[in-house]
Amino acid sequence: MAETLTILGLESSCDDTAAAIVRHRPGQPGEILSSVVAGQAALHAAYGGVVPEIAARAHAEKLDICVEQALSQAGLTLREIDAIAVTAGPGLIGGVLAGVMCAKGLAAGADLPLIGVNHLAGHALTPRLTDALAYPYFVLLVSGGHCQFLLVRGPETFTRLGGTIDDAPGEAFDKTARLLGLPQPGGPSVEAEARKGDPARFAFPRPLLARDGCDMSFSGLKTAVRRARDALVAEKGGITRQDRADLCAGFQAAVADVLAEKTRRAAKLYLAEAPSAPAFAVAGGVAANQVIRGRLQAVAMQAGVRFLAPPLALCTDNAAMIAWAGVELFRAGHRDGMDLVARPRWPLDVASGALLGGGRKGAKA
Repeated sequence: MAETLTILGLESSCDDTAAAIVRHRPGQPGEILSSVVAGQAALHAAYGGVVPEIAARAHAEKLDICVEQALSQAGLTLREIDAIAVTAGPGLIGGVLAGVMCAKGLAAGADLPLIGVNHLAGHALTPRLTDALAYPYFVLLVSGGHCQFLLVRGPETFTRLGGTIDDAPGEAFDKTARLLGLPQPGGPSVEAEARKGDPARFAFPRPLLARDGCDMSFSGLKTAVRRARDALVAEKGGITRQDRADLCAGFQAAVADVLAEKTRRAAKLYLAEAPSAPAFAVAGGVAANQVIRGRLQAVAMQAGVRFLAPPLALCTDNAAMIAWAGVELFRAGHRDGMDLVARPRWPLDVASGALLGGGRKGAKA
């Protein structure tokens, strides 16, 4: 298809309600005409994490408002939209369902095509929105709920090179912040504290570095932080501000070391396929961490691979990436009907075995 496309995207997989409009002209990067994100941090602050029921209710209340704002910012009406793309999973099922139902209503009312998007594909395809990156490239998705290396060959063709077998790094950041009495979300709080700390004071483990391959583990690292904190409390009756900063710095350094080494291994697997224009992208909320981003960029440089990281606003959950994934899927001929379902679990690489158990409802990732 050669025509210009204008896609409205909706995102509601966790605790950010978002709507955006992206336009694409063939042969050019995507153009973000508008991007609206309504965060829920204040709603969940008292609970130390995201409460699914509160998140779902807030999405239902804010989705139509975000859509109106996105259309207004872009200076468009629904009659000027070519299709509606919506996150259909994975995520907190109440929030995903709210987004899918809103998108269905808009598509039916405006007689527009509907496209269900995998939230992870939205992150993985963002470098094509921002930089028109050519296939194939490999990407590290690193966020609060996910951590995996993917070889990206097309909008629906992903090969997983490795991933976390337990906690995602973002989840470990959040739990570490709670252990140390820092506000949520934990990523920015721990990063800010780590700037004032000594990363060498505590000898935290680097899990799975002795194991071949690209799989990762962060649950034990979080436990090591708790034990170090408890030892300080037992010794001194509490922890000082410097203790907390040092704990954060040591934790962050350990995460960065693991991600850097695993990226080196993933790069070797990717380069073995002899891509004509090798490139590595990092996406997801943890990609906003400047220490981690710097380490990954250094690894890419050493491997002779182009490094790309989206602007910070596109690292965290947003609807522009969903709209862009909708552009890619639309051009590939993908359409969904009113039977589109919300999915709490939806692996990108269905050919590989699940990294995380999924019980009766299937694989998580």
